[in-house]
Amino acid sequence: MDKSLLAKQMNNLKSESAFQVLAKAKKLEADGKNVIHFEIGEPDFDTPSNIVEAGKRALDEKYTHYTAAQGMLPFREAIVDYAKKYKNISTNPEEVVVVPGAKPIMYFTVTALINPGDEVICPNPSFPIYESLIRFVGGVPIPLHIKEENEFRLDVEELKSKITSKTKLLIINSPANPTGGILTEEDIEGIADAVRGKNIFVLSDEIYDRIVYEGSAKSIATMPGMKDWTIVLDGFSKTYAMTGWRLGYGIMNKELAHHITKLIINSNSCTAAFTQMAGIEALKGPQDEVLRMIDEFKRRREIIVDGLNSIKGITCKKSPGAFYAFANITGTGMKSSEMADYLLEHAGVAVLSGSSFGSFGEGYIRLSYATSLENINRGLERINDAVEKLLK
Repeated sequence: MDKSLLAKQMNNLKSESAFQVLAKAKKLEADGKNVIHFEIGEPDFDTPSNIVEAGKRALDEKYTHYTAAQGMLPFREAIVDYAKKYKNISTNPEEVVVVPGAKPIMYFTVTALINPGDEVICPNPSFPIYESLIRFVGGVPIPLHIKEENEFRLDVEELKSKITSKTKLLIINSPANPTGGILTEEDIEGIADAVRGKNIFVLSDEIYDRIVYEGSAKSIATMPGMKDWTIVLDGFSKTYAMTGWRLGYGIMNKELAHHITKLIINSNSCTAAFTQMAGIEALKGPQDEVLRMIDEFKRRREIIVDGLNSIKGITCKKSPGAFYAFANITGTGMKSSEMADYLLEHAGVAVLSGSSFGSFGEGYIRLSYATSLENINRGLERINDAVEKLLK
C-alpha cells in the first residue's frame, strides 16, 4: 500500500518492541530453533481459578450483551472499594472508567488532553507507547532521564527544569517498566509540589503497584490537591495474570471521566460484560494467588539478578518492583540492539534492547522474569556462554 494514502500522523505511531521481538522469536521457533523468552511482560501463571469460574458463570448467566460505556456499576463500585484498600484513594463510581485493557486509558487521556504542540513530560527509558501516542496526536514528548545511579527514579529537580508554559501532562510509572524502579514517598511529594497549581495533569501508570518486593508504591492521587489532576491507570493483566481478558480502568475527575466515556462510545462502545463480572471476583475475592505469584517473582528476581551479575561485562541492580531485570551491558562494548539481536540469533534468548524504551535506555537490555526458574537458569547459561565467546 502506498504510504501517501495514510493520514500523516500514522508516520508518528510506533509499535511495541516486545511484540516485534516475540514475532522474530516465534519465526525462529517455527524454523526449529529453541528460544528462551525473556522479552514479553506477561505473567506465566494461569488466571486464578475463582476468577475463571466467575467468568464462566457470567457467560452462563447471559452477561454477553452491551453494558454502560463507562462500565457496569457493580464493577465500578468494586474498583472504588479496591482503590481505597490498596491505593488509599477515596473515589466514587462516577470517577471510574472501565476499558478493555489498561492501554486505552493512555490513548484516551492523551487524545482528550493534548493539542498539537503541547508538551508531555515522560520518563526515559519508559514504556514506548507513551511517546508513540504523544507524537501521534502532535504533542511533544519531553524526556526525563531515568538513571541507574538514582535507583531508576526520576529526579524531581530535573522535572522542575522541564516544566514550561506548554506543559500539559506528566506521565509517571511506579513500579516502572522497564527498570522496576519505584518512586519514594519523598519523590511523590516533590512531584506533586512541582506540578500543583500549574494546570498540569498527571497520568499515573500504576499497573505494577501490587508487585512490590521492598518499600511501597504510593499514588500521587493521595497527595493534597492532586486527585482531580491525576488520571490513575490500572488493570488486571499483571496482578491477576489476566492479559488475555483485556480489562482495565482509570480513576479521574468526574468531568474528564465524562469526556473519556465519549471516546469509548466513539471507539469500542464498552468492555465485555463477562470480563467485568470476572473483574469483580478478582478484586473482591481471595488474594492468596496474587501473594503467591509475588513471592515467586521475588524468588526469581534473586536468581536472575545474581546470575546476570556473574556474567562478565554485565551488571544488574535488584529493582524493588515489577518483574523486570534492566541489565547494564556497557562492559561488553556492544550497543543494546546489537546485544539483543546477538542473543536471539546466536544463543536462542529473546530479550529487549534498552534503547527500544527510549534513547536513555541505550547500554541496557530488559529481561522479564515472568517465566519459570528452569527457563531463567537455562537462559542465564546461554547468555553467559554467548557473552564469553563475544569477549574472547
